[in-house]
Amino acid sequence: MSKLALEDKLENLPSQPGVYIFKDRRGRIIYVGKAKSLRHRARSYFQLSKSFNIKTETLVREIADIDYIVTDNDIEAVILENSIIKKEKPRFNVMLRDDKNFPYLKLTISEEYPRLYLVRRVLSDGALYYGPFIPASLARRTIRLISRHFLIRRCRYPIGKKKVSPCIDLQIHRCLGPCVPGLATREEYQAAVKDVQLFLEGKTAELMRSLRQKMERAAAREQFEQAAYYRDTLHTLEELSLKQKIAFTTLAEEDFFGYHIEGNQAVLQVFNLRQGVVVGRKEYYWDEPLPIDEEEFITAMVKQYYHSDQYVAHRIYLQRDFEDSRLLEDWLSQKRGNRVNIVVPKRGRKAQLLQLIIENARLSFNNKFKSEATERLLIALQEALHLDKVPQRIEAFDISNIGAGDMVGSMVVWEKGAPKPSDYRKFKIKTVLGPDDIGSMTEVIKRRYERLLKEKKNLPDLVLVDGGKGQLGAAVKSLASLGIQEVSVAAIAKREETLYLQGRAKPVKLEEGSSVLRLLQQVRNEAHRFAITFHRRVRTGRLLASELEQVPGIGEKRKNLLLSHFKSLDRIRAASEDELTPLIGRRAAREVVDHFSSQ
Repeated sequence: MSKLALEDKLENLPSQPGVYIFKDRRGRIIYVGKAKSLRHRARSYFQLSKSFNIKTETLVREIADIDYIVTDNDIEAVILENSIIKKEKPRFNVMLRDDKNFPYLKLTISEEYPRLYLVRRVLSDGALYYGPFIPASLARRTIRLISRHFLIRRCRYPIGKKKVSPCIDLQIHRCLGPCVPGLATREEYQAAVKDVQLFLEGKTAELMRSLRQKMERAAAREQFEQAAYYRDTLHTLEELSLKQKIAFTTLAEEDFFGYHIEGNQAVLQVFNLRQGVVVGRKEYYWDEPLPIDEEEFITAMVKQYYHSDQYVAHRIYLQRDFEDSRLLEDWLSQKRGNRVNIVVPKRGRKAQLLQLIIENARLSFNNKFKSEATERLLIALQEALHLDKVPQRIEAFDISNIGAGDMVGSMVVWEKGAPKPSDYRKFKIKTVLGPDDIGSMTEVIKRRYERLLKEKKNLPDLVLVDGGKGQLGAAVKSLASLGIQEVSVAAIAKREETLYLQGRAKPVKLEEGSSVLRLLQQVRNEAHRFAITFHRRVRTGRLLASELEQVPGIGEKRKNLLLSHFKSLDRIRAASEDELTPLIGRRAAREVVDHFSSQ
C-alpha cells in the first residue's frame, strides 16, 4: 500500500472504540492495539512532532496497512485485543503475549452446595463461568460483593462428607454456613445461588435500586463509612453492567455472519469464535452489475464460505432467516459430520455481538465503496471545471449583507467530498461601508489566505464563491495580491446555477440534476446557511445592545453581563427584578424592569 493510500485510510478511521491492527508489506500482523478512539490513536503513531522509543520508531517504519474492528466500549476492545494477540503473536506486542488470561468467576452448580471463586481457564466441567473481568481487580471486588450480599461459600470444604470447622467467612457474616448442620437448608442455599446467577447475568436493576436507597439512608443518618461502602458497591455494579459482547464463556464453535448491502454492492464480515474467543475474521466484497437480492445473497455467501475445506462450526449466526435455511443446515451437518444449527438471534449477547459485526461491515462498506464513489465524483468535478488537480479540499465563501452595519462573511469546507465543520470560519466585515458584496468578498478572501500563508498551512484545491463574475474577479484579485496563483477559483450564481471559472471567458452550464452540480449546490447552500445564521446572531446582538444602552445606569460592563447571561432581549424583558439583581445590582435591575414595562 502506498504512503498516500495509508494516509487516506488513517483519515477514514472511525472515532469509535475498538482494536487497530498494523500489518507489514507482506500482510503479516505486526502489532495489535486497543483504543477509545481508533482514528485518534492510530494517527498518533504518524505524528511528526511526537518522539518515540526505538521499538515504536521501527514499528512505524514497517507499517504498510491498517485494519480495525470497532467495539461498543473500551473494555470489549481490551478483550478482543487479548484474543487477537494470543492467536497471532504479533512481533511488536509484548504486554499481552504471555499465557496469562483475564480472570473469570466460576460457579460450581454441579455441586450440592455450589462455590464461587476466581479462575483463569474455562473448562468443560459442568460449571458456569462468568467473565472475563477487565480489570482483574473487578473480579475480586465482585466476589467480595457477592459474599456480603448473597452469602454463598468460597471455601473448598467437602460438605457433608465429614465434620469441618467453619471458616472465618461464617464468623464475619459472609457465608450462610452450609457446612454447619441445621444452619442453612439446602433450599435456602440454592435460592441464594439462583440470585447470584441472576446478578452475574446482568439482572442488577432491582439490586442497584435497593443499594442506592441504603446509601441515601446511611448518608442521612451520617453513617458515612456505611454510605461509602454502598457507593463503592454501586460503582462495582455499574462496571459489571457494561456488556462485554466480544467474549463468551461458552465452549461451542460459532461463526457469525454480518453484512451490509446497498444497491449492487455488499460487504460481508465473518467472525469465528472458538471456546468463547474470536480466533478469526474474514471480509468479502461484492460489486455486482445488478442490485443484490438479500435472500439470494445470504444463501450464496454461506454456501460459498463453506464450499471449500473451510471448517464448519457447530452454530452459525445470521442476521435474518431465509427460505433454504433448513436445507442448508442439512448440507452443513453432513459436511461437518454432526448437527449444525443456523440461528437468527433476536435478543441477548449473541444478538448484540452480531449487531457489532454488522456495524463493522457497514463501516467497511463506507470505506471501500463510498470513498470510491466520492473519488469518482471529485474526478468528474475536476473534468467539468477544467481544474489542474482533483479538488480534495474546497473552501466556499458567501457574504450576508442585510443592513449596512451588520455585514458578515462565511467560509465552509468540503474535504474529500464531505463537509468539515471544524474548519468553518466566520468573518465580520471591517473595511467596507454599505452593502458592497464585491468589496466584502475581496476583504474576506484576503484575510483568509493572508492568515494561511502566515501560519504556513496548506491551501485548498478550489475556492468557490457565491455570486457571478464580480465575485469571481474579487477572489482572483485578492489571491493574486498575495502571490497565490496555484489555487483554482470558481463562482456559482444563484437561480441560474451558472458557473464562472477563472481564466475562461464563457460560463459553464452543468447538466441539471448531475452529481457534480448537486455537490456544488450543496457546498454553496451550506455557505449561505452558515452566513445567514451568523448574520442573524450579529444583528440580534446589535439590536439588543442598542436597546440596553437606552436604560439609565446600564453601561458597557452591565450590558455585557446581561447579554452573556440572558442571550436575548425577550428573556431580559421577561426577567424579574430579583433575577436581574445578582448580575447588575438592585437599582440598575429596577431601571431595567421600569424601562421595559413602560413600552
